[in-house]
Amino acid sequence: MSKSLKNFYLSFFFVALFLAGVISYYASSNPDGLEKVAEDIGFIGTAQDSAVANSPLSDYGVVGVANERLSVGLSGIIGVIITAILSIYLFKYLSKSKK
Repeated sequence: MSKSLKNFYLSFFFVALFLAGVISYYASSNPDGLEKVAEDIGFIGTAQDSAVANSPLSDYGVVGVANERLSVGLSGIIGVIITAILSIYLFKYLSKSKK
C-alpha cells in the first residue's frame, strides 16, 4: 500500500473517531422512525427489550459509565475501532482468497 493511501486511511479513521467520540453526543435525541410511528399509532407500550438490551454498548452508551457524554463518546469510539478491525481482517481475507 502506498504511503499516501495509508495516510488517507489513517486520516479517515481519525475523522471517524472524532465524529463518533465527540460529535455523536450532539445527534438528535428524538426517537428514530420506528419509535415515532409506535408513539403516533399508540403501540409503543407493547414494545419489548431487545435480546441485546443488556449488552456492553446498549442504547448508544457504555454500560457502567455514569457520565452520559463520556458514555456516548466511548460507545462511538469503541464502535469505530471494532468496525475498523473487522474491516481490515475481512479485506485481508478477501484479498488473499482472490490470489
